[in-house]
Amino acid sequence: MGRLRGFLWLIAGLVVAIAAGVVAYITLSEAVATRPLRDQVTDPRTNVVVATHIIEPHQLLTPEDLELREIPLASIPEGAVLELDEAVGKMALTMLYPGEVVLSQRLLDPNIVSGDGRMAVVLSDNEFLMAFPIADLMSRIDVLKPGDRVDLLFSLDFPMEEGVAGQLPGAPTPVPGTAEEEAPEEQQVTFDLLQNVTIAAVVYGQSDDDRVRPDPEALLFTVSPQDALVLKYVVDAGGVVNVVLRAPAAEGLFKAEPVNMDYLINYYLIPVGRR
Repeated sequence: MGRLRGFLWLIAGLVVAIAAGVVAYITLSEAVATRPLRDQVTDPRTNVVVATHIIEPHQLLTPEDLELREIPLASIPEGAVLELDEAVGKMALTMLYPGEVVLSQRLLDPNIVSGDGRMAVVLSDNEFLMAFPIADLMSRIDVLKPGDRVDLLFSLDFPMEEGVAGQLPGAPTPVPGTAEEEAPEEQQVTFDLLQNVTIAAVVYGQSDDDRVRPDPEALLFTVSPQDALVLKYVVDAGGVVNVVLRAPAAEGLFKAEPVNMDYLINYYLIPVGRR
């Protein structure tokens, strides 16, 4: 009888120990599961805008330059930008490093106009700020924004002298001594005049209705003095321009051959007969 009583006490002890272990396991699991929630309550976090790579001073920020990152509220510096739209298109005034929180006081909006009517654009010592009148469809539909990189495609008539560019297939042979022989023939050529030009700002016109956004009137480019002269020449010469938008990551120069009538005939094998 004594042995049976001792055996029963042993089993009861084991049951109590197992029950205690189960209770402890459940309690610990619940504590681990609820810890993140308690941490969120005691240490709240929010998203801020940070740089994805090194950003040079005076660089216009694009969506590829920035990302959202969650950090504790207590670690957010004064003036931190909380939304990507608040930084895209702005100009960095200082060097930004990967993972650095973007601060509003270190950004400049190139579209802000000061009291004296000047745009808030920062230029380097070897650059000109050039206003380019909006005439092409891409610019008029208000797709282009500050910070976009574009190419300027021009069509311009050039004199085509015999022996330089050759006579166009199918063109009549000039009669000796006539004006047609003396005057060099002109041919339209389309070419990529300037590549990878950054839009510093977009200038809008005036509107009598505050609810209606005015149409864009000009693009502001930051270009070298030589590029400014080239651009002025082709505009003054009556060249027809089209502004084309580059992909955000496309910063290199494209190899594009000028296109004229000979190019089209040879490339597309267009049959052209002579008179």
